[in-house]
Amino acid sequence: MEPSNSTSESPIMRYFTFAHLPGKLQEVSANFANVAAYVEKTLPNGAEKSTALRKLLEAKDAAVRAALDL
Repeated sequence: MEPSNSTSESPIMRYFTFAHLPGKLQEVSANFANVAAYVEKTLPNGAEKSTALRKLLEAKDAAVRAALDL
């Protein structure tokens, strides 16, 4: 699920897009995008939600970089 660009979403959600990536990297990134979308939709706005999304983004970036070596 590709995150939408709704104006009510947290700005960080734009970094979870993955359609621009090559196939194998899309697969890795998509899983993080799905979790981010779940967090965005189900948790109340606040500092902890922002922290969760930021750390998830860090994890996604590291996983995509790791997948470059596959």
